[in-house]
Amino acid sequence: MQQHIDTYDFTGKTAIVRVDFNVPLDENFNITDDTRIRAAMPTLKKVLAGGGALILMSHLGRPKKVDPKFSLKHIVNHVSECLGVPVQFADDCMKADAQAAALKPGEVLLLENLRFYAEEEGKPRGLADDATDEEKAAAKKAVKESQKEFVKKLASYADCYINDAFGTAHRAHASTALIAAYFPNDKMFGYLMEKEIAAIDNVLKNAKRPFTAIIGGSKVSSKLGVLKNLLDKVDNLIIGGGMGYTFIKAEGGKIGNSIHEDELMPDALEILKEAKDKGVNISLSVATVAGQAFDNDTPRQTVDIYNIPDGWEGMDASEASLENWKKIILESKTILWNGPVGVFELPNFAHGTEEIAKFVAEATQNGAYSLVGGGDSVAAVTKMGFADKVSYVSTGGGAMLEAIEGKDLPGIAAIRD
Repeated sequence: MQQHIDTYDFTGKTAIVRVDFNVPLDENFNITDDTRIRAAMPTLKKVLAGGGALILMSHLGRPKKVDPKFSLKHIVNHVSECLGVPVQFADDCMKADAQAAALKPGEVLLLENLRFYAEEEGKPRGLADDATDEEKAAAKKAVKESQKEFVKKLASYADCYINDAFGTAHRAHASTALIAAYFPNDKMFGYLMEKEIAAIDNVLKNAKRPFTAIIGGSKVSSKLGVLKNLLDKVDNLIIGGGMGYTFIKAEGGKIGNSIHEDELMPDALEILKEAKDKGVNISLSVATVAGQAFDNDTPRQTVDIYNIPDGWEGMDASEASLENWKKIILESKTILWNGPVGVFELPNFAHGTEEIAKFVAEATQNGAYSLVGGGDSVAAVTKMGFADKVSYVSTGGGAMLEAIEGKDLPGIAAIRD
């Protein structure tokens, strides 16, 4: 039975909370963006204020073994500062029994990186490249068996479970989905998860019209399901960034050296046809800022999107494209944005994405509801100082995409079941 964090009695209880503290670190292990840590604070402070103790668990990076560079010890001091209480550290998430048992109300313990154990993801490690199918199957079975003990141990540390890690909600991992079964009457979402779920419901279930989705990024293949699912929901679908060139080539355009996926061209044509049949307005670029090489200082020229010269590649949205998109966005009442419309990581080709951030912020100020998700989109609104000028900035790009695609997210289903 799902509980609610506002009505649950934490007095004298220890809550184990799945947070998403997968934050970027520089070469000296300083946090370069603490957005995810700060986003978890309302949930964590609620437990402490309610007379509970906290055990925090997270992953950091994608380690395949114990690796000091991916240790969560690097963030202990910053989490302590944000919470306003000292945070203890367990240097092995499977050997924290004594520390967990000794926690008193108001105290906090952070477990070491869960992904130091293969059991967190439930995937075997260390298989030889030439491993047979039988060896792979045996390894998978073994890690699934040991995963049961892994989950049981984590659950044994606490009285209740809170999932506040939307960024990993689309993964059926030990700490995001499996652990909930050990707390049938003491499981709940944190405030961040609740806000993320509400934001997605706002655009997928309660959208005011016109509803516009802006989908960018480099590959159609990574967002094919999203594009198809949105055709039943939106009035306008703006397709920008690298994925747009697959559509242009599919329509017979010359795209030079622009990124594209030939094998996805039939799907692109099918999406265009289906959009027409359903009365959805698809807006592609009309012209592009092309470069001679994938480099910030490469020569640039603006060219017709259907006639990019040989040896040149489309790298940013043109002013003409942006004017078209501005009109659509400013007339919208609901806006979903995921993915850049140019090579955002190169300053000379970031203009288009930054302009989209401006348009979305302006539409929001005019009364539209806007949801922004995905690394570069979030970076753009943050860089432009617009993070508080859009309705909601999602902390989980992959999870948000899968939710938009119409999939049930394991981390959400495990709490609701």
